[in-house]
Amino acid sequence: MKPTLRSLALVSALIASGIAQAVEIDTDHLFAFNKGTDLGEPGEKEILAGFESRLGRIAGHYSALTGSLSFQYTPVRDFQFEVEGAGTSHSIDNVPGMDDRHSAAFSGMSLVASYRLLDRENSGLGLSLTAAPFWTRVDDDSGAPVNGYGAEFTLALDKELVENRLVAVFNVHYEPGVAQSRIDESWAHENVFGLSGGLMARLGDNLFGGMEARYLRRYETLGFSDFAGQAFYLGPTVSIAVSKQAWLTAGWNAQVAGRAAGEQGALDLINFSRHEIRLFVGTTF
Repeated sequence: MKPTLRSLALVSALIASGIAQAVEIDTDHLFAFNKGTDLGEPGEKEILAGFESRLGRIAGHYSALTGSLSFQYTPVRDFQFEVEGAGTSHSIDNVPGMDDRHSAAFSGMSLVASYRLLDRENSGLGLSLTAAPFWTRVDDDSGAPVNGYGAEFTLALDKELVENRLVAVFNVHYEPGVAQSRIDESWAHENVFGLSGGLMARLGDNLFGGMEARYLRRYETLGFSDFAGQAFYLGPTVSIAVSKQAWLTAGWNAQVAGRAAGEQGALDLINFSRHEIRLFVGTTF
């Protein structure tokens, strides 16, 4: 082979190798509002920082910001656990049903355990179950001081619709919880049930972009009686592989439809916020 042809062949092989590495899809943190089924390799550890902002209610001024820091570890194939601590700040003025509040506090901790039932690489379809018991000392919505306990349960499925280019995810979500006020010692029970999904497409070697949608229903019991309201969210998500070990994912969801029980209107801004913004950064080691 002539030197020029050999050089071209070498360059082509290097480019092909780089593309092959770039197009590998990992859904572990690809979505902002949905959970994928991919887990770390056995022995892999990860530090993850997350930020979530919730903005807008039926009237007045409302903003809530939650920041979290977690450690994630994959001890064996198909099983992963995570320990997380979080802090929350609220800025609330003239919102019906809520006290005016401007405060920030450590809000609680959670333990997340995920088990993968089907590996997408081998089965064509990924399937996983996640359970996340939590303890909280601040009400997420109102910022009121509480002692709260509950758990998040998620069934996740994902599938590559176009190999190494387009991936879809679907989640079923159930989050029951109880809380006792630290002011008047009254008890509250609720649960949020949701169906959600998303599509992410490769926009560049290390860049993904797409859309996520969620349908949420809130009940004022641990079961499915005493319906409080429902909301449908839609918005874009972007995920960037900063390096082989580090990544960043950001998403925005806006409530585009909804209805509170016994209320009129096209949105439920009594039980749910108008906008939700999430940002996650993480690194593996």
